Amino acid sequence: MHSAWKVGLVLPAVALMVSGCVATRSWVTEHVNKKEVEIDQKIGGVDSKVATQSQRVDGVDTRLKTAEGGLVETGQVAKGARERADGAFSKVETQQILFGFDKWELNDNAQTSLLSLVKEMKENVRLTVDLQGYADPVGTYAYNVGLSQRRVEAVRRFLVEKGVELPRIHLVGLGPITEKGTPNDQKRRVTVNLMVAKEN
Repeated sequence: MHSAWKVGLVLPAVALMVSGCVATRSWVTEHVNKKEVEIDQKIGGVDSKVATQSQRVDGVDTRLKTAEGGLVETGQVAKGARERADGAFSKVETQQILFGFDKWELNDNAQTSLLSLVKEMKENVRLTVDLQGYADPVGTYAYNVGLSQRRVEAVRRFLVEKGVELPRIHLVGLGPITEKGTPNDQKRRVTVNLMVAKEN
């Protein structure tokens, strides 16, 4: 009788535990499946965003390459124009105006050198000045072209402020000098060529 009573109590308890485990297991499986679906959706969203950003980066890369190609072409056109102009003029004097790293302001030495050039140009109206701006190769090509243009513009502005007529000043920013063997501090410059028109 005791054993029947024990079986009567234990059997329902075991049946309750087994059915409870099955219910718990199905609840866990259902919950995990829901979470997996949520995670898959989030990963899909992230993949979509990555693809969109990748397309944007590709577009920016294409535009940068196009701009750099245009700058290189402009530099070549400027060099060709310079060669043709050199055929019509003779160099009288050349000097270098040096600049600090990432600088385009004229220091005292540069201003003193340019003042002697201003004096010569005021004494001889046939003289013109040819300014070629350069930079060292540190940084991007596009930035260095802009820096060389700011340097050459600083020299032009100084000459005009001192009385040299604008039509007598020819300038071009040619960007970085990439040749080996020249120290970078010598590449940060504006080459100033005093020119006189050849007589026909």
